[in-house]
Amino acid sequence: MHIEIQRKSETSLSKQIFQSIVDHIRSGLLREGSQLPSVRELSKKLEVSFVTVVKAYKELEKENFIISIQGKGTFVNIDESDVSNSKTDEPPFNWQLSIQDYLPRAQFSRFHHVQGEIQLSSSMIDPGLLPNQYLEKEIHKMLSENPRILSRYSEIQGEYKLREAMSNYLKQFDVPTTPENLLVTNGSQQGIDLIARTFIGPNDVVIMESPTYPGAIDIFRGRGATILTVPVDSDGMNLNILQNLCDKYKPKIIYTIPTFHNPTGVVMSHKRRRQILEIAKSIQCIIVEDDPWSEIYFDKKPPAPIKSMDNYGHVIYLKGLSKTLAPSCRIGILSASGSIFNRLLAAKSNADLGSPLLTQKSLLPFITSKKMIDHMKKLRTALKVRRDLSLELLSQYSPDGITWMVPKGGLNIWITLPNWMDTNQLLIEAKKNLVSFLPGSACFPVEHEKCHLRLSFSFMSELQLQQGIKTLCMIFNAEISSKKNNSPYF
Repeated sequence: MHIEIQRKSETSLSKQIFQSIVDHIRSGLLREGSQLPSVRELSKKLEVSFVTVVKAYKELEKENFIISIQGKGTFVNIDESDVSNSKTDEPPFNWQLSIQDYLPRAQFSRFHHVQGEIQLSSSMIDPGLLPNQYLEKEIHKMLSENPRILSRYSEIQGEYKLREAMSNYLKQFDVPTTPENLLVTNGSQQGIDLIARTFIGPNDVVIMESPTYPGAIDIFRGRGATILTVPVDSDGMNLNILQNLCDKYKPKIIYTIPTFHNPTGVVMSHKRRRQILEIAKSIQCIIVEDDPWSEIYFDKKPPAPIKSMDNYGHVIYLKGLSKTLAPSCRIGILSASGSIFNRLLAAKSNADLGSPLLTQKSLLPFITSKKMIDHMKKLRTALKVRRDLSLELLSQYSPDGITWMVPKGGLNIWITLPNWMDTNQLLIEAKKNLVSFLPGSACFPVEHEKCHLRLSFSFMSELQLQQGIKTLCMIFNAEISSKKNNSPYF
């Protein structure tokens, strides 16, 4: 178990140890029954005081993450373990526990796709809404006309014709770019990873929204970054807090999802987008603008991306195509300029020598045709119906004290429960009823928030949505009733 201690951080050492162990448990890196180092061992390894580790362990035990057994040691508690009940390594593999890793957390992968359930946890789109038949025909046609395509590599930067098509596509978002300034990635996730491995090392400062996309947290934490957070309101990042943090810490990167923010669905105003760019220019830092689904709007088009105002190369813009077109193709686009782009291209070459050519060629005819425009229109209509159904069900069946944000686009609804409720515990109960969701704790880089959850309405059919949301509301009601019955002060 690797614990990164940042001694210059304003977060106490005991809190850092606490959060790191929580992240390991929630990521499944520490399984049910796994034994933790003794207080003396951990204090020696981390070069911190005995009292610091004792304080962290006491907080972990108080929060029910671990249990101490007299004469035996300290162990991961069953209640906070992987709900799949997978045990710690057994012989002949138990020797592997002695091999040190450097993974601080990997929470998102545990909720990305869960088979055999009413899947409300991952922001994916119902396969029935995607252009599968058209893409299948294009792949067959391509292979029949050019069978040797399977024996060719793509350019490391990506197939030129696809970059040319995407350069034209991005113009509708007012993103000024050329094929030479685009990099084809294996989804936006690889784009974030390339940025992190190129520009972030231990203790470099990254500012993120709170809450934010869990996959990005996992990547930046994996690089040893010092993550500072800015809360999100109805207009996006709180600029006063952002300005104060930037003045004090001079971050290398500001990571933001300004359009249909993941997980809250908030749309950052045009004014704030411009102001964030001005802040980045004043301190010479990079903005990573993640744009997974700005095409999926339900009322009106969102403001133009921050990248549209970027004249000096401060913004690295990420556009994902996987979710809205073909998840199995794993295609994303990264737009940057100057030496920043050159260094990211070098990182891409080190990572995989280029994305698969077949998938790039397969998407090209669709992107360059009117079918792309028609597909997005149909997708907006279908997903708006599912969003509205989800909101109606929540209004009808959820108990008092449950609130949510109404997304104007995207794939998710951010739900807030009373602060005494723990959605990690509620997930265990939901899974017994074959329903999954994303606990909000996975979306907070630093804060120990437990009373939120992200509900994705885009993957399940309308019938499954009805069943899943009714089940969740039943669990909410049962939890609140139990609290009332057991507390004379409720």
